[in-house]
Amino acid sequence: MNFGKIVFAQIMQFIPRREFNDIVAKYRGNYRVRNLTCYDQLLVMCLAQYADKNSLRDIEASLNALAVTHKLYHCGISYAVPRNTLAKANELRDWHIYAELGQVLIKKVRPLYAKDSIRLDIDNMVYAFDSSTISLCLKLCPWAKFRKKKGGIKLHTQLDLRGNLPVFVLLTKASVHDVNALDEICVEMGAIYLIDKGYVLFERIPIPDLFNKPMNNVPKDDGQLDLFRDLKS
Repeated sequence: MNFGKIVFAQIMQFIPRREFNDIVAKYRGNYRVRNLTCYDQLLVMCLAQYADKNSLRDIEASLNALAVTHKLYHCGISYAVPRNTLAKANELRDWHIYAELGQVLIKKVRPLYAKDSIRLDIDNMVYAFDSSTISLCLKLCPWAKFRKKKGGIKLHTQLDLRGNLPVFVLLTKASVHDVNALDEICVEMGAIYLIDKGYVLFERIPIPDLFNKPMNNVPKDDGQLDLFRDLKS
């Protein structure tokens, strides 16, 4: 019989509790909370992601099964959370709590991959920026109306290719054009950004601001770029 910690509990040990408690106190996340604290909510949602659960009912059934087999305590979760309680917490809790926790984790993880090599033989930081549309059911999410019979949101993500770590994530309406998300990212001097043609809009590229130089030749709206590749054997 294995008397060690289960895998999920070992993974959740990497959550910095002190930083998380400070963030919760900042946004008063546990104000007038009786049972389901912000940390318990985090554990339940991480367990749902880890176990690939697709609905609140599925999450509730899994928690009850773990409680019957006396494994829920070993996961760090205090009790089997009812789906109504979890739904209310997901709706009312301030999302900034978990967004700032994500930034804390990213700051801790990025130095571990800082010296990792990538396929490109360059020393610059290389980022990939793209978006994905997540389809949603209009009956369950009427606020996410995208088209007449289609709902969804758009996830804009900037990845650090050294470790494939997300350094910037933005959720918008699905109707928001990709190029508008460029206004939200913090452009890093000397870094290389990989984007597709959906982001190519010359009047929005901040070249003069980056180099503090006047730009004499501004391409036309229908301008074309010639790409040259240095082929090496």
